[in-house]
Amino acid sequence: MVSSTEHSQTDEDRAAVENAAPEAVATPNDSDAELARIEDRWRRAVADLDNLRKRYARELDRERTTERSRVAGAWLPVVDNLERAIAHAGDQSDAVVEGVRSILGQALQVLDQLGYPRDVESGVPFDPQRHEVVGVVEHGDSPPGTVVEVLRPGYGQGSNQLRPASVVVSRREE
Repeated sequence: MVSSTEHSQTDEDRAAVENAAPEAVATPNDSDAELARIEDRWRRAVADLDNLRKRYARELDRERTTERSRVAGAWLPVVDNLERAIAHAGDQSDAVVEGVRSILGQALQVLDQLGYPRDVESGVPFDPQRHEVVGVVEHGDSPPGTVVEVLRPGYGQGSNQLRPASVVVSRREE
């Protein structure tokens, strides 16, 4: 049996709850809604963090590509000058010329490792994406629009091109 003291406390508790401000009263629906709001905020924060991580990874790849092309571009004048030195030496085979040839080989290997292979192919159809025409000659042995001679090599392929090859192209005989 319930004593009168316990019964009066219960009535007082009920009165306090009824007279309390609406936000102070926690009903099961209110706590479920609050839990849903907190969970939604948490999921959004996790999604934002994931998007930030992905964007940072893309920007890092883009920066690496930019820096790689900048470094490779700085190598091109060195490579060109080494080629000129070897061409000037002609058929000499002394130790200095062999050393320069070795250094040129290493420089070309670095460019290739950076993703910029050398393009010195002749006898192929002219491709404006790979070639820059610096001369046109009549060449009976080649069909029109064929690369006859590469004057300056190109480096890279497709969208990853550092420099197009400077070429002489054949034309039709008129």
